[in-house]
Amino acid sequence: MKSLLSSIVLWSLFLVGLSATVASGAVLDGTQKDVTTYGGIALSLVAGSRIAKKDPIKSFLSSRPVLWFLFLFNGVVAAAAGFALDGVQGITAAAGMGLVSLGAGFGLLQNRGTRSRATENHGMRSRGTQGLETQGRGTPTPA
Repeated sequence: MKSLLSSIVLWSLFLVGLSATVASGAVLDGTQKDVTTYGGIALSLVAGSRIAKKDPIKSFLSSRPVLWFLFLFNGVVAAAAGFALDGVQGITAAAGMGLVSLGAGFGLLQNRGTRSRATENHGMRSRGTQGLETQGRGTPTPA
C-alpha cells in the first residue's frame, strides 16, 4: 500500500511539473512565467528520476530495444537540431539530445559487458564439479 501511495504521489508531482512547464506561458507573464517554468522543469526532473528508479520502469528503460531506440532516435534528433535551429537554441537542443543518446549508448555497452560476464559465469556453473579437486579431505575444493 505504501508503494502504491508513493507511486501515485510521484506520478502526480511529475504531471504537475510538466503542466507548469507547458502551461505557464498561457497563464502568466514576465518573471512569474519564468519562475513557474523553471520550477516545473525541476519538479518534473526530480519526480521523473525517482520514478525511473522503480522496478517496472527501470527494467523497461534498461532493455536493449529501448536503449537502441533512445540511442538512434536522440542521435538523429541531435544532428538535425544543429541544422534546423539557429543560435543558442540549436546548440542547447543538440547538446541535450546528444547527452541522452550518449547515455543510452553507454547503457548498451554496459549491458554488453554484464551479459558476457553472465555467460561466462553460467558456463562455470554448468560444468558442475569437473573443475574441483579433492585435497585429502574427501570434499571438493576449487582447483
